Amino acid sequence: MTTGQPTRTARVTRARVALAATAALLAALDLGLKAWASGALADGTSADLGVIQLRLTFNSGVAFSLGDTLPGWVVLGVTGLIVAGLAVFAWRKARTANLAVRLGLAAVLAGAIANLADRAADGVVTDYLHTGWFPTFNLADVFITVGGAVLVLASLRATDGTTRDSAP
Repeated sequence: MTTGQPTRTARVTRARVALAATAALLAALDLGLKAWASGALADGTSADLGVIQLRLTFNSGVAFSLGDTLPGWVVLGVTGLIVAGLAVFAWRKARTANLAVRLGLAAVLAGAIANLADRAADGVVTDYLHTGWFPTFNLADVFITVGGAVLVLASLRATDGTTRDSAP
């Protein structure tokens, strides 16, 4: 007898596909904006949008240009290993994670994949968002940061079926 409820396997599959599709969509959005910025801002022009300016730069390192003196293949290889590990973790965690955790993982994975794909093309990551007081960054960096914050907040709430220690 069928109760109309999807099976556990169907729910897990749907959660994993949704996580992967969300990550792919967000990564494509970032890569599209990087391509646009590379063309529109290549002549050194910038646009002032108030708090944020559009200014084209390239980063051969990782966050805050760390590792920019390392050979490109080292940065690409280590980054690739980290992204692969993150993808495996997200795929496995999607099985039991709540929506907030899945969205956080999708955002972090999207940013990591987009920056890796961008770096694979020519050894640098395209950055185009500038504040004047913070290093220039891109939408993938925003996805990683916001996704990480969502994961931290979700873990503090512990709504994925785990219980907190009730000791005083």
